[in-house]
Amino acid sequence: MDELPRRGWCAGAVVVAGRGPYLVLRHATGWASRWSTAGALADEPERMRPDTPFDLASLTKLFTAVAVLQQVERGTLDLDRPAAAYVREFGGAGKAAITLRQLLTHTSGLRPELPFHDGHGLELLWAERPLSGRRHRYSDLNFLALQQVLEQVTGQGLDVLLGECVTGPLRMSATRFGPVLGAAATEDQRRPRAKADRGMLRGVVHDENAYALGGVAGHAGLFGTADDLAVFCRALLGGGAYGRARILAPDSVALLLDAPGLGFAVDQPWFMGELAGRGAAGHTGFTGTSLVVDRATDTFLVLLANTVHPVRPAVPDSGPRAAAATRLARAVRQRPPRLSSR
Repeated sequence: MDELPRRGWCAGAVVVAGRGPYLVLRHATGWASRWSTAGALADEPERMRPDTPFDLASLTKLFTAVAVLQQVERGTLDLDRPAAAYVREFGGAGKAAITLRQLLTHTSGLRPELPFHDGHGLELLWAERPLSGRRHRYSDLNFLALQQVLEQVTGQGLDVLLGECVTGPLRMSATRFGPVLGAAATEDQRRPRAKADRGMLRGVVHDENAYALGGVAGHAGLFGTADDLAVFCRALLGGGAYGRARILAPDSVALLLDAPGLGFAVDQPWFMGELAGRGAAGHTGFTGTSLVVDRATDTFLVLLANTVHPVRPAVPDSGPRAAAATRLARAVRQRPPRLSSR
């Protein structure tokens, strides 16, 4: 990990790893903030700390997925009903049959994103026509739509809902939507490299569309620490429970983590390394964040890095994520098979 800032992969990073109830690795390296602009070092750069908050970017989608499954458990949502049954506006332009399950598995046909950052609101989503076919096509629009469904059926904003139903019960006190003080800096955001001219960003959401929509979005916007995400991972590995808190039933956790995954990616070597291939699940975020849970060994890995500080890389590289996951895979053994009771 200490080589990554020196190699220029990121300004700094925090990694935590654990097995079962044990946190066995917690390490910070590099800088939380090193540049004042893309071309100038900060007068007072700040070292990365283990408790530094990060812009979690698309890891936000995992929390949105958990919130959807909570409502399925409560009977207010049905995964195989069309989203338009809950949000009528979504059904326009050929989207009337798209189900919640298709949104969660990125098989809705919606394109990756829309230019909300150019001053548009949700009318762009209502008017969007899906592309032909229902193959897997990763899209932020899926989780923006799920946000609208959740807010419609609960009568609460996504920020309030996640606080009351996920982060609050798990006591993830550092996980919330921005702005957040002391967060790892992200990008000196300027056109044409970025989609907006906002200058150096720190503690405000990096994703231009999430920012344009008010900073609270189903696809991006959450900030959090590695320690908080370790709790989230432990809850998933614990079948939806951590300590005295239960956020999901075991069957719902299985829906999230079993292939093809609802919100979660499953067995993806490009960022899971040798953890892939036996049911590992997780996700990455554009700012440099990732997490993986491996039920086969009861282990988890959280790697948070500000790879976009001071500018986003020309070619994203998940090699260090995969390498870290491979090192974890080689450090643990499979659980032994249960002995027969005969």
